Amino acid sequence: MCGITGLLMRAGLTPDPDQLRTMAAVLAHRGPDDRGIYCAGPVGLAQTRLSIIGLATGHQPMVAADGSLALAANGEVYNYLELNADLRRQGRQLLTDSDSETILHAYAVHGLDFLSQLRGMYAFALHDARTGCLILGRDRLGIKPLFYARLSDRVAFASEIKALLPVLPGRPEVDPGALRRFLQNQFAGGEDTLLHGIHRVLPGEALIIHPDLRIERHRYWSALDVTPRTIDADTARAELDGLMHAAMHEHMRSDVPFGLFLSGGVDSAVLAALLHQHGAGRIRSFSVGYRGTAMAHELTEAARVAAHFGFDHSPLELTLEQVFARLPLTVWAADELMRDYASLPTAILAQTAAAELKVVFSGEGGDEAFAGYRRYHPRPLERWFKSVLHPGSGGFRTRGQWSGRWSRRVMGPALHGAPGADRAPFVAAWQETPPAWSDMQRRQYTDLVTALPDNLLVKTDRMLMAFGLEGRVPFLDHRVVEFGLSLPDPLKVRRHQGKWLLKQWAAPLLPPGHLERPKRGFHVPVGDWLTGDLTRRLGERLIANRGIREWFEPAAIPTLVAARQAGRGGARELFGLMQFAIWHRLFIEEPGLKPGPEEDPLEWV
Repeated sequence: MCGITGLLMRAGLTPDPDQLRTMAAVLAHRGPDDRGIYCAGPVGLAQTRLSIIGLATGHQPMVAADGSLALAANGEVYNYLELNADLRRQGRQLLTDSDSETILHAYAVHGLDFLSQLRGMYAFALHDARTGCLILGRDRLGIKPLFYARLSDRVAFASEIKALLPVLPGRPEVDPGALRRFLQNQFAGGEDTLLHGIHRVLPGEALIIHPDLRIERHRYWSALDVTPRTIDADTARAELDGLMHAAMHEHMRSDVPFGLFLSGGVDSAVLAALLHQHGAGRIRSFSVGYRGTAMAHELTEAARVAAHFGFDHSPLELTLEQVFARLPLTVWAADELMRDYASLPTAILAQTAAAELKVVFSGEGGDEAFAGYRRYHPRPLERWFKSVLHPGSGGFRTRGQWSGRWSRRVMGPALHGAPGADRAPFVAAWQETPPAWSDMQRRQYTDLVTALPDNLLVKTDRMLMAFGLEGRVPFLDHRVVEFGLSLPDPLKVRRHQGKWLLKQWAAPLLPPGHLERPKRGFHVPVGDWLTGDLTRRLGERLIANRGIREWFEPAAIPTLVAARQAGRGGARELFGLMQFAIWHRLFIEEPGLKPGPEEDPLEWV
């Protein structure tokens, strides 16, 4: 696991090594173990390394023996052992124990077709000196991030947006459409980011950047190719058993110890059972809950699972002050504005685990693959009503995060006039699905290409990597996702309970009674924190903030604060404004500034 960055210059120009060092230094948190820079002709690559596989031999950037290929990679290729055996049979000589070297040789043998052979989570930059092209690739589900900016004389890329800021020709500019989508959808996804001119490499995509800086897109995987199946429960259960054990076998490849984040829910408990079955032993596990709040937590259930499998478990019971002191750092770490409150406790879990580990397993993806969310199977009347009011996506993802009242009063003119509909990403995803799919499959797919890579996995990657910790997510093995998406609806939902097949398969593996508990989700008590005098002081700071004054109506904020203090809503809106104010300072006003892990959020507004 690493951070990568680099430049491809227009013909006749060469990259500045000092600029590459500056960009790499911004990614030091992603790779505290090693750092390397490579410059040759128009290309410059840099990597900061977190050593997990091939500890002694995996220095990057990697260069082919004949100098024709150079690679900087982030992530893990889990099936590297199998691929390497095949590459050796074809005469390739692999010189390291690193899974990243597999990318170099597989491309040399197969060209871009090699992408379909990789199983893992990865983002990489591969320069082919023979063609002069730079290839930027990203894994199928978007587990690992990769951003780029096309400037007049170069294309710059990086694992995180903040590493691109030093090469921008002027002050970063906010994209008003992306900002509005963040406010209304909780995240701003797709190709465009919140900063004008900085884009995402999309999941399942490789960009071929030619010497003249022309960019060619190559889509090598799409969940749209999944075909619905007719399959009975027994056959599906047996197939799922084989897939989950195969995925876990590969995901457990590591030259360093690993641990587990235990939420107390189904998915992390399944991972606990599989880790135990595959001989992980007395590994470290971690869970989180809250003190001083009425919100229920799952510390007891998590501890029960850990005890059942003999793990060395650490429950963290946090105060509200501890949780929200993480806000400035989580905004800095995320790069992209996204209002996932769970980023706050996740950052604390990550710092705790990173004190002794480099790798943890986490249960992200189980709900998307096996239809665990209630929103995937609404009541027919609810679906019909929403689809009539908000057509285009079958009644799915119709509700904005901001109420119409506060949208009208608090958002400034530039946001009201922002191009593009707020729901456009969801409608576009829904509309491109095959006619043979069910509504449930369309809902799963819409989340797989929007909320999963641009919200949930932002939290998983950035909050962990802020502390040099790798997160492994076996439910997002693409074979498992394809299987879950292809299943007939009755094998996913019965009696309005999701993940039916997964639970049926997992029941014999888990502690008795664990599956009888209702689904809770990973909640954070924002309402208990954003109250009273704190709300008043936040309002005063928001009114004076430069970013708020530029994009919102400061005169409306006292009314929003008063509504919140009177218990008439406003928590989401105030929290979103607070996030934006902090983000604007860190990414627009003072790039390079980094908060500590425990700060007073109001001091950063």
